[in-house]
Amino acid sequence: MTRICKIEIQNFRAIRLMNWQPSPGLNCLLGPGDSGKTSIIDAIDLCLGARRNISFSDTDFYGLDITLPIKITLTLGSLPDALMRLDSYGNYLQSFNHLNGLVTEEPEQGLETVICLRLTVDSELEPVWSLISHRAQAQGQERNIAWKDRLLLAPARLGTYANSNLSWTRGSVLNRLTEERPNLGAELANAARQARTSFGGQAGVQLAATLQIVTQKANELGVSVGNSTQALLDAHAVSIGDGAIALHDSSGVPLRSLGTGSSRLLVAGLQRAAAQQASIALVDEVEYGLEPHRLTRLLNSLGAKETPPPLQVFLTTHSPVAVRELNGNQLFVVRKSLEGQHVVHLVGTGDDIQSTVRADPEAFLARSVIVCEGASEVGLIRGLDHFWTNINGASMLAAGTAYVNVGGGEPDRCFIRGLALRRLGYRVLVIVDADKTPGMEAVQAYENAGGEFITWREGRALEDELFLSLPDAGVDALLQRAIDLVDEDLVASHIQAQSLGNITLAQIRHQRQQQGVPYTPATRQLLGHAARNRRNSWFKSVTKFENIARDILGPYIQLSDPTFVALLERIYRWAHAA
Repeated sequence: MTRICKIEIQNFRAIRLMNWQPSPGLNCLLGPGDSGKTSIIDAIDLCLGARRNISFSDTDFYGLDITLPIKITLTLGSLPDALMRLDSYGNYLQSFNHLNGLVTEEPEQGLETVICLRLTVDSELEPVWSLISHRAQAQGQERNIAWKDRLLLAPARLGTYANSNLSWTRGSVLNRLTEERPNLGAELANAARQARTSFGGQAGVQLAATLQIVTQKANELGVSVGNSTQALLDAHAVSIGDGAIALHDSSGVPLRSLGTGSSRLLVAGLQRAAAQQASIALVDEVEYGLEPHRLTRLLNSLGAKETPPPLQVFLTTHSPVAVRELNGNQLFVVRKSLEGQHVVHLVGTGDDIQSTVRADPEAFLARSVIVCEGASEVGLIRGLDHFWTNINGASMLAAGTAYVNVGGGEPDRCFIRGLALRRLGYRVLVIVDADKTPGMEAVQAYENAGGEFITWREGRALEDELFLSLPDAGVDALLQRAIDLVDEDLVASHIQAQSLGNITLAQIRHQRQQQGVPYTPATRQLLGHAARNRRNSWFKSVTKFENIARDILGPYIQLSDPTFVALLERIYRWAHAA
């Protein structure tokens, strides 16, 4: 079963230069829009596909610069016997080192025997396919892969519409399942002739007046049509050729009538069954037309959970469901540098990455990622985003920002997780409490990789900042929200325990409601500590903090402590700076 060992792309669409060694199994490409994911799929299809007519235009050249030719080179391994024949391809057989990605001229023991196929397009827009070998070039030899051998290598592409694979058209997956072929000979030709004659007998009666007028005018104008004209089916319209035999269900309904998702799911299963004949599959936007459970079934049918993999699959996705269903060795992040050079990063299976794949797959589909110490910070940012979006219409989500919830624990975890995401090319902002000091080594490594972080003021957790920074009316609303959420008696017991019995909820409420006394710094600090009680914290969930941020913090933000507000505004500016 043929596999692509290396992909090299030059000057094709948005890709100036790319060199990538894909996995022999499933390769799921991730990245924001216009990062080049579909261009990679198309490049494989154009170079390896068995099509005689392909048109190119100036827009297929990087930067519209037609002076720099398009070059797409695929290094192919696990070659079928037809490509290992010395008399046909001996001068083009080479060795590939999977450790360093280098191709050497002579086959070597311990290295994989490969063949390099290149598609070149210059300013004349004529595609040229050729095998690459310095040895053959030195002998003045040039050749392409023979057409019958190209048919063996051609990948199956599961496009938006899978209709072409549900009939016996050229290149259809149905032709790869077995050696059987439909007979499109004399019987089908006779059926077409009978259909024309039968229709003509009926139409002659139904269209008699029209035919009489046509015959009369033809004779008047000297146009030879014989004694009469007839209404017959056009011979071209009823010709039966490639694709005339198609799949139907038991009721005779064509399977081409299936929904988009069902068609793709069926064709994926057929492609799996035909893997011995065509072992490379291409799928752009794999989630298109599929519900989550059927998307999972499609991925499984492509071998996502199997070892060794039955197919080499290249697919793109914008679905967190697809990301969550795959492991880190099947996920690849496509990144484009300012110079146009593309890099494809393997996500990997490290603990900090794989846990993010499972818990926050949306992060891998974003441009920027905010790594939050816990649910409180995630809820805070989500709520403020709602509030700010209602004011100015500029949403963090629209700017391509996603959130990762590290789940509490030691603050070092945030920086370790942030560092892993930075190495994959994401913009990363870490937000941590300041009640625990992170290790300098973790912070330094993260900052050296280009990561940024925000922490609250020294010794403070988020609850402390809220109670210490909001105006008195905001603290009133926050305290009442706690009572509504966790019960008044529990709030009262937390306050009494935190103050060692010196202050009660009743005293605080009496001073505010009856005397209008402002909250003292000591009382504010007491409430902040009481709110983050270890067993029954008042607000510690995404939903609770989201509502607090939207309903309380947002409306009172202009009256809050300027230093705290500056930290929040820094988060907003960072999210929109991508």
